[in-house]
Amino acid sequence: MDLSTLQLYRHEIYCCFQRAKAALFDTVDALLAETQAQSFPQLSQSPFFQRKWPSLYEAFEDGLINTERLRETFVKYALLAHGGKRVVVGIDATSIPRPFSQTSADRTTMPMHNIPHTAPKKSTVLTFGWKYSTVMVLPEHPSSWTSIVDQQRIASDQTDIQVAFEQLQQLVPLFSTRLLVLLDRGYDCNWLWCRCSGLPIDLLGRLKGNRCFYKPAPAHTGKSGQPRKDGAKLKLSDPSTQSHPDHIWEGTDAKEHAVRICWWEHMHVKEARWLDLTIIQVSRPHATNSERDPRISWFVYQGQDPQEGLAQIALMYGLRFSQEHGYRFEKQALLWTQPRLRTPDQFDRWSQVVAIVHNLITLAREFIAPELHPWENKHRDPTPQQVRRGLAKFLPQLGTPASLSRVGI
Repeated sequence: MDLSTLQLYRHEIYCCFQRAKAALFDTVDALLAETQAQSFPQLSQSPFFQRKWPSLYEAFEDGLINTERLRETFVKYALLAHGGKRVVVGIDATSIPRPFSQTSADRTTMPMHNIPHTAPKKSTVLTFGWKYSTVMVLPEHPSSWTSIVDQQRIASDQTDIQVAFEQLQQLVPLFSTRLLVLLDRGYDCNWLWCRCSGLPIDLLGRLKGNRCFYKPAPAHTGKSGQPRKDGAKLKLSDPSTQSHPDHIWEGTDAKEHAVRICWWEHMHVKEARWLDLTIIQVSRPHATNSERDPRISWFVYQGQDPQEGLAQIALMYGLRFSQEHGYRFEKQALLWTQPRLRTPDQFDRWSQVVAIVHNLITLAREFIAPELHPWENKHRDPTPQQVRRGLAKFLPQLGTPASLSRVGI
């Protein structure tokens, strides 16, 4: 890949804009170039924003983006950046707080996670705003270097799980290889497993600790009475039911820490006995056994027998935390939560612009030299923000498909 790859990507992105094309694309370049911007209006001061500052807001009021074509473009270039390796994607939802936007439509109630230190640790503080479900292609090693392939707002009459499944339905046909999908405990749901069983994907999800699973029912003994519907029980919170796993693997993780992995094959839940699930227990003796670092974690695997081996698939769950790093980059560096746009549709367009810039930086990683501040470590892998600074210098060479501003716009 080289600069011509970035030029093709930018051209295809421009073709996804259907109305207010030039103003939206100028916003893309301004967001990429203004690495020190602290607010949304500051983007209009970029030399790459060829219009007056009111056009920044008008771009999202009047603009229109072909989301289906944009999704196809994201997948195409995510695969190009991934280099033909096994594609691992994560799905998660994040909140955009809007507690004071009382006239904004379709806000929902959501918990606040950054609770002040003066509040009790277990207190529940609620706020109001919008939620977005994001599907990201995850890197080989946990980092911020993710590629967004779909980003959708979760409407007030939908759940995170419903939107996640809709996104998978739309995305799976666009990938030429079988996806491995990583999900956290918020997606521990029989309904989702049943729906995903009809998709050509492999799914690895973290489980809640109160789950019960069952082996297939044993053969009928011929005695009178109804035959058993379920076999041996596996209760995740009861060690006495966990004594006979089908397989055990012992080894080390990527950090050379000891790990023991056990799994039980051909399991099901009572609500859907036809499901064929594999339940995995991962034991990490070195862990602190806190909520964020448990010694024992449980996972469900659904899909084909993996070529890498089930133990290696279980260890891949650590890649899911890259999604948290990707969200942090979007919110802190790319100003995702900053604009005070009036309607959810306007904020949807802004969210797509943020995703476009995020992916452009990821695509440029291999051939754009990062720009480091004097106090930043030169021996670590570059961050997206450092590559963003380096990429901003190449914008004049890349050119822009956006038309020049007319006087008074």
